Amino acid sequence: MSLICPLCHQPLLQQANSFRCDAGHQFDQAKEGYVNLLPVQHKGSREPGDSAEMLQARRAFLDAGHYQPLRAGVAGILAQHLGEQGAQLLDLGCGEGYYTAAMADALPQAQLFGLDVAKAAIRMAAKRYRAVKFCVASSQRLPFADASLDGVVRIYAPCNEDELSRAIKAGGYLLTVTPGPHHLQQFKALIYREVQLHAAEEKVYAGFRQVDQQNLHYSMTLSGSEAVSLLQMTPFAWRAREEVWQNLAASSEFNCDADFMLTLWQRD
Repeated sequence: MSLICPLCHQPLLQQANSFRCDAGHQFDQAKEGYVNLLPVQHKGSREPGDSAEMLQARRAFLDAGHYQPLRAGVAGILAQHLGEQGAQLLDLGCGEGYYTAAMADALPQAQLFGLDVAKAAIRMAAKRYRAVKFCVASSQRLPFADASLDGVVRIYAPCNEDELSRAIKAGGYLLTVTPGPHHLQQFKALIYREVQLHAAEEKVYAGFRQVDQQNLHYSMTLSGSEAVSLLQMTPFAWRAREEVWQNLAASSEFNCDADFMLTLWQRD
């Protein structure tokens, strides 16, 4: 176990249904199995992260299998590079656990952690996926010891790059998923006068070197309600006019592209 106290940064040891550090700070395990390591002074808002309504819409969309190719791609890369006994892996910004569960299946010998700032998301994840250790915590202050993680997966999630460098051990991996150039371009056509392709992410993580990059591009056929759910999951939702939502909901079929870049980095 590599968890550390979010208040004093000392190791957390599990005692029955609680986690305690030597300074006496205690964090009780919820009945669903997760632990809340987000102190009030680090929350930033009353209920940070996605709302329960957004999470339910995302779970319904993901359960329909539209992002299954991405799920399989992520799990396959991890199995190839982190298949050793006892690897510790973190799904950063895990949401309701859809991808985390696939990682656990692909790496049965690993210890899987799922972290999200949204308590509602972690509660949903912990209730469904018992093989994973879930925690409510901030991606800006990872509750993991220095050089304790063999890998971190970042699927669209915000992060603190210094924290990634601190927590990932030498030789460990960071797997990122970012939008490919054509990702959901059909939604853009409904919202913007001119459709601009996603610019390639020219990202460099200090202390890491890029060892692999794969493009995953496929077409999806969605029902109107599924298209609405997907739009709710995207940044485009804030710019969509009411008529866009109404037209999507009333449509019998909506075709759009999924386009992802999966990039693997290795810690120096």
